[in-house]
Amino acid sequence: MEKYLKENFDVRPKNSSEEALRKWRSAVTIVKNRRRRFRMVADLDKRNEASVKKSKIQEKLRVAIYVQRAALNFIEAASQDESPLSEEAINAGFCIGPDKLASVARGHDHKLLKRHGGAAGIASGVNVSLHDGIRSSELSVRQNIFGFNRYVEKPSRSFLMFVWDALQDLTLIILMVCAVVSIGVGIGTEGWPKGMYDGLGILLSIFLVVTVTAVSDYRQSLQFKDLDKEKKKIFIQVTRDGTRQKVSIYDLVVGDVVHLSIGDQVPADGLFVSGYVLVIDESSLSGESEPVNVNEEKPFLLAGTKVQDGSGKMLVTSVGMRTEWGRLMETLSQGGEDETPLQVKLNGVATIIGKIGLAFAVLTFLVLMARFIADKVIHDEFSNWSSSDALNILNYFAIAVTIIVVAVPEGLPLAVTLSLAFAMKKLMNDKALVRHLSACETMGSASCICTDKTGTLTTNHMVVDKIWICEEAKSIDGVETGENIKSSISETAFSLLLQAIFQNTSSEVVKGKDGKHTILGTPTESALLELGLLLGGEFDTQRQQCKILKMEPFNSVRKKMSVIVSVSGGGLRAFCKGASEIIFGMCDKMMDRKGDVVTLSEEQKRNTMEVINNFANQALRTLCLAFQDMDENSDGQNIPSEGYTLVAIVGIKDPVRRGVKEAVQTCRAAGITVRMVTGDNIYTAKAIARECGILTDDGLAIEGPDFRDKSPQEMKELIPKIQVMARSLPLDKHTLVKNLRNMFGEVVAVTGDGTNDAPALHEADIGLAMGIAGTEVAKENADVIVMDDNFTTIMNVAKWGRSVYLNIQKFVQFQLTVNVVALMLNFVSACITGNAPLTAVQLLWVNMIMDTLGALALATEPPTDELMKCPPVGRGVSFITKAMWRNIIGQSVYQLAVLGVLMFDGERLLKIRGSDAHDVLNTFIFNTFVFCQVFNEINSRDIEKINVLRGILHSWLFTAVLSITVVFQVIIIEFLGAFASTVHLSWQLWLASVLIGSVSMIVSIILKCIPVESFKLSRAAVIINNHHHDYQPLPSGPDMA
Repeated sequence: MEKYLKENFDVRPKNSSEEALRKWRSAVTIVKNRRRRFRMVADLDKRNEASVKKSKIQEKLRVAIYVQRAALNFIEAASQDESPLSEEAINAGFCIGPDKLASVARGHDHKLLKRHGGAAGIASGVNVSLHDGIRSSELSVRQNIFGFNRYVEKPSRSFLMFVWDALQDLTLIILMVCAVVSIGVGIGTEGWPKGMYDGLGILLSIFLVVTVTAVSDYRQSLQFKDLDKEKKKIFIQVTRDGTRQKVSIYDLVVGDVVHLSIGDQVPADGLFVSGYVLVIDESSLSGESEPVNVNEEKPFLLAGTKVQDGSGKMLVTSVGMRTEWGRLMETLSQGGEDETPLQVKLNGVATIIGKIGLAFAVLTFLVLMARFIADKVIHDEFSNWSSSDALNILNYFAIAVTIIVVAVPEGLPLAVTLSLAFAMKKLMNDKALVRHLSACETMGSASCICTDKTGTLTTNHMVVDKIWICEEAKSIDGVETGENIKSSISETAFSLLLQAIFQNTSSEVVKGKDGKHTILGTPTESALLELGLLLGGEFDTQRQQCKILKMEPFNSVRKKMSVIVSVSGGGLRAFCKGASEIIFGMCDKMMDRKGDVVTLSEEQKRNTMEVINNFANQALRTLCLAFQDMDENSDGQNIPSEGYTLVAIVGIKDPVRRGVKEAVQTCRAAGITVRMVTGDNIYTAKAIARECGILTDDGLAIEGPDFRDKSPQEMKELIPKIQVMARSLPLDKHTLVKNLRNMFGEVVAVTGDGTNDAPALHEADIGLAMGIAGTEVAKENADVIVMDDNFTTIMNVAKWGRSVYLNIQKFVQFQLTVNVVALMLNFVSACITGNAPLTAVQLLWVNMIMDTLGALALATEPPTDELMKCPPVGRGVSFITKAMWRNIIGQSVYQLAVLGVLMFDGERLLKIRGSDAHDVLNTFIFNTFVFCQVFNEINSRDIEKINVLRGILHSWLFTAVLSITVVFQVIIIEFLGAFASTVHLSWQLWLASVLIGSVSMIVSIILKCIPVESFKLSRAAVIINNHHHDYQPLPSGPDMA
């Protein structure tokens, strides 16, 4: 089986080829309900159509943007000039209509923009101040005139559509036809109402199956709908009512002044107002990979593009479906999401079992027909055929069809979807948003997590703890410290420190209506601005003293931020801040104890490096602040790269999150190696890593520059030992992830928050983006968004991933056992006795127990802490393990033996007497069979351990499904006998059914004492075991009880 599955049903968790996706689809030959089976599978034809449509839109955009269709622009402009403004627009004070306004940015129409007076003129035309933004009171008016920033979405499916899908099952359709014919023939032969019971029973069973299936599928769709809503929650900073604030992109309106920074997605079409080195990636919209510099000369910004570098402000000119991105969004969601490897594999299992089931169904029908005809021949009745004979043949056919219903495990691949939907919903409540179904599944196999430090292992609530200025280190612990610093250094040094803080920043200090200051910006910037405010500085006052001429915002490659300003007294001054080693390397002067600028001596260089390392060893993030007075002849556009004067070194404290150390220990016990990859100083990184329990005595901490200089062979020797990588670039993280996957076969999860982390997130098996600190680019390339930026949440995702895998294994074990017993019981009985002990109605009920209800019970079990005490499941490991086959075969043999004995000698053994003895026995067999499945469902809660009752009351869904099954079984036996072909059973026979069923739990204990290879250690787990001496494999077999 495994060989067949590997050849035909093997896809990658991410970025599978279309050939592989089509291959497994063509291999699925037996499907009862294609519409339902493939509902959660990507529609490749639709996807290709959408791709063609997208390419056409991109081509149109390329022509519009790069070829500048002057003639078309002229025609559009002429036609738009003719359309008058609406009365509502005129009353609101607008001078330009929505269509004409939309054409400015969409068509890159310089002429129209110039005619309206540039961005300032357009702002005036839409009645907005570029400084204060729109007034909140105008939102509804602007939305009515210019539209909402929303895109056309596919309408959600109603409950009735899921009912219709469930009714597309071919076997159910055949059974419905059989039921209708049975009612007609039955009434003709047996009269009303007795003749309709068999057929009506089948119809009622089908109604129940369809209803339960539709309810289950509909609930799943609602869960996915909630997840989709969460995925689309994107917030952007705007200026409104004169203050900077965060709003949802869906609340943006024409006239909004939006603040853009690295990694942001441009939320609407608009015009550049101001900014620094604003570089836009338009590949998602136009298909062009070359980034575009946006400035006053090229002011057009298009929705859906990404900010690759720099920062800026834009004026929104069109929103929603008036943008090209809005039109493109219609195509992006078409075709659906790629199916997960487990879904594909279980489609393969369902196909194999379906073929076997079909063969048994045909054989059963042929055997029943052969016996029936032989009986007619023996009794010399072959020439006499009656309506009752037709009814018998119809019943044989219905039984054969029902065997196919039971035998084809349609619920297997759908159980994966159910389990994943349940896990994703729970994870969303636990602050993890799973963007791709396969990620939740793959995370269960993760053998390595490459994590960032800031915000993931630490709280990301940064404060300046220490400052070194004028050759003296001081601790920061309140207002008094601010006064002490001010009084202990020269006025010049103090002034330069405030300028270095307030001028060289992309963040803002906003005063709220209550008079309190709020800092809008990154945690590091916020910490520095808080220090500036503590020292008595005023943000607005400081910014008014100088004019910013050029700015180079911070990014993870440069690791610094620079700015050139013209100072009030005349002249130009450059400020630079960033990673200590980089900024200090750019300095050749410093301020001494008196505040005078002196040339750095070798001794001062050594002393300064000692200060940096001392701060870093205290787990402080170190930054250097520097300045340089520039030549009078400078044009203010070229930021110097050397010749700076060191102003101060700050040590920023970012405490380790509570629970991280325990989470790292849990990961290690689970066979997951945690590696820290950070841009910080190596001493800071090592101190934090030790505090978190990541860096051990035999582990290696390495710097990015050293790592990237290694040869492939050296990397192969080093990588297993690496636990910390400091001063790393995004490319280093990508290289590490790639080598871990390719050289060592590890399943790698990687965290990222910046734009440049996108390649590593894409390369990893599971990309984890930070929800708070992460950019939109990082989130778009991630598989999971960690909404609270917490490492403990990542561990929780791994736990749920393992739970999904194990829950599906439990369900497969349970369903295959029911399949084997139901098939063999009906087939053997048909061959020997000439009739099947389980009727069509009874088999439909059994099918519902093992399919929809079984999936609800077993596939939604919550994870336990025990899951994180075993190694991860490696790549290519058999899904159906030897332990599962042991349990399936053992339980099947027991059930078949018991039911076989009852079938052939049950009346004597149970001392059943009377004219209805045969009906009582068949009812007892059916009842016993169901209770065997009920107790086997409990057995399936754990494949290896003996104590299957542990935590059963915490799993309310499992308990509820089990209770409903028992209650319905009682109703079917005692009250629906006419429809289900059952009769009343005495309390003794009920007790006997329950006892025989419960014996399967004793059988399970015996089976679990038979030693088998419980799991195969993955290669990654072996590597982990070799390199971490504190990892101990857990006992298996009966010891695990």
